[in-house]
Amino acid sequence: MTSVCGVFMSNRPELLRRAQEYCERKGLLIGDSLGAGVHGSVFAVESQSGKRISAIKVHEREPYYRCERDVYSRLLECEVADIRGCAVPEMLHYDDELWVIEMTVVTRPFVLDFAGAYLDEPPDFSEEVMADWRAEKAEQFGSRWPEVQAILRVLEGHGVFMVDVNPGNISFGD
Repeated sequence: MTSVCGVFMSNRPELLRRAQEYCERKGLLIGDSLGAGVHGSVFAVESQSGKRISAIKVHEREPYYRCERDVYSRLLECEVADIRGCAVPEMLHYDDELWVIEMTVVTRPFVLDFAGAYLDEPPDFSEEVMADWRAEKAEQFGSRWPEVQAILRVLEGHGVFMVDVNPGNISFGD
């Protein structure tokens, strides 16, 4: 891990600035980028003592931050740490000003990234749109698609309707 003052290359300097500010507030050291997507960027972080390693997701827009925060709150409240053998990150802290969620680091197999999810109400998509979506997902996941559908049903049982379903967000590691 490098210090908060370390040099990072990023095409999203505002997200990096907020990540650094969050780390300064929490006394954390920011490390490598763990990934980036349409909703934000994820960085490894650790306590200054090196005893705790976690991840932070810095969101591009507030509505996606609030959605993801609320989904992780729901999953935490329902004590969901695993869905059908896939680890789910546990939210550790969040910052409503900086749009940052700090969570545990998980390894494959996992289910993560709920910024585009719907909470308590499924999306209002036409049956035609949903049929196209299901066909695309079946192609992406191949023989694993029934397993992915089972994971989605478990999430829906908790009021979480995940639509950003792809092998980067639901990964079996094989």
